[in-house]
Amino acid sequence: MSPVAIVLTILALAVIAFMSNRVPIGIVALGVALALWASGVLTLNQALAGFGDPTVLFIAALFIVSEALDATGVTAWAGQQVVSRGGTKRTPLLIVISLLVAFLTALISVNGAVAALIPVVVVVAIRVGLTPSQLLMPLAFSAHAGSMLALTGTPVNIIVSEAAAEAGARPFSFFEFGLVGVPLVVGTIAIIALFGRRLLPDRAPTELPSDVTNHARTLRTQYAIPEGTELVGVRKGVTEVVVAPRSELIGLHLFPGMTTPSGDLVVLGLQRGGEDLAGPDVHLRPGDTLLLRGTWENLQTHTSGPEVLVVNDPATLRRAVPLGVGARRAIGILAAMVVLLAVGVVPPAVAGLLAAAAVVLTGVLTPTQAYRSVSWTTVVLVGGMIPLSTAFISTGTADLIARGLLGIIGNASPTLALAAMCVLTAVLGQLISNTATVLIVAPIATVLAADLQVSVLPFMMALTVAGAASFLTPVATAANTMVMEPGGYRFTDYWKLGLPLLLLFLVVAVFWVPVVWPF
Repeated sequence: MSPVAIVLTILALAVIAFMSNRVPIGIVALGVALALWASGVLTLNQALAGFGDPTVLFIAALFIVSEALDATGVTAWAGQQVVSRGGTKRTPLLIVISLLVAFLTALISVNGAVAALIPVVVVVAIRVGLTPSQLLMPLAFSAHAGSMLALTGTPVNIIVSEAAAEAGARPFSFFEFGLVGVPLVVGTIAIIALFGRRLLPDRAPTELPSDVTNHARTLRTQYAIPEGTELVGVRKGVTEVVVAPRSELIGLHLFPGMTTPSGDLVVLGLQRGGEDLAGPDVHLRPGDTLLLRGTWENLQTHTSGPEVLVVNDPATLRRAVPLGVGARRAIGILAAMVVLLAVGVVPPAVAGLLAAAAVVLTGVLTPTQAYRSVSWTTVVLVGGMIPLSTAFISTGTADLIARGLLGIIGNASPTLALAAMCVLTAVLGQLISNTATVLIVAPIATVLAADLQVSVLPFMMALTVAGAASFLTPVATAANTMVMEPGGYRFTDYWKLGLPLLLLFLVVAVFWVPVVWPF
């Protein structure tokens, strides 16, 4: 079997595995890298080179910076602005939510922005009398548009920027993506505002994220906590726990107002079967509930063991506190990283790694929190699929596919070749990860530009626009999947609003991109 046939076979098997959703995508990516080595297409160093690629390190660093903003309540504060500025009418609320998630996405990535804002948007929808299904899909789709506002919006931007430089052109600057991002955000918001009500389902989900404000009010009522006692604040909070079976706390005498054996937490309430417990003869039994108050760090430390079962994770409650401890440091680090990326005095990977290190060194996150914040699935996906792009070039597979596309369209204009590439990208992007799609199509785009003897920049920018147009299925991106359950969506709901947005992105990619970056 020829090297080209081997590469195409590996690609086909990878696409089937991605589409099946039965094999973890990280395993698929690793399988691709190992298969390229085992088949002799690449050497071992080439097959594993993706995991040392600066792009992968930059992406990992961005996850840490994103977690710093989320854990310190910066995104919670942003969510509060939705409530205060969006009002209660559907269209203004949609516009504010879309603009907010687009801005956040440009800084902390699609998945980070959507994950942080889902609970906020659900609560806002319920408070103003809308079903979450009317707001959550617009949230995810606006994030896709917002990813085109800056280099840090999505790993795809980083990949195409590096690919453009490797093709002999130049990398894109930090804000250069905004030249297509702004029209995409404006167009996306216009389509959602004008047609969203008719194209989105009006369906209640089976399960909703908790409203932290209402949760604190519920705890205050249940345990009869005086109004003057702060339950959820910047430095201190509360959490409800259940005494676990075989816990060492069983038999211990506790009462409201006393400290726990560690001395770090205060017992605000004690109940059994929903009834308050008090008196000198009361001793803890399995199933008793305690309301504990202390610093967020102590709550996390003393409720993470096997002695109690946590009802609401303190780390989750803490994220709902606007501009909590470390928020200013996190914002300052983000601003410094953006400046470094915009000025270009250091490579993007260096700027990202410096920011990630600063997050840990300034105490915004612990090293453990930083490691846990990285989406290792994404890191492995990109690291494992980069060798496939290498194989596409080294074996001539990219040349074969590019010439095939040129053979279909004939000696037409570069615009038609650009359109063919964008359609291919958009189709693949609905079935497999858009990151994997771009890694596959990037070498094809390079060859198309070289064969047509035109600049590679419009092909790379159009590629990232088409890669962001993953709207038709819930499996196209993690953001689409995240809103499915809280929005009560079905598989067939996505294409109705997704199709006009897909057409918008293709029009921008094919006709607007060459205006800004001429052939």
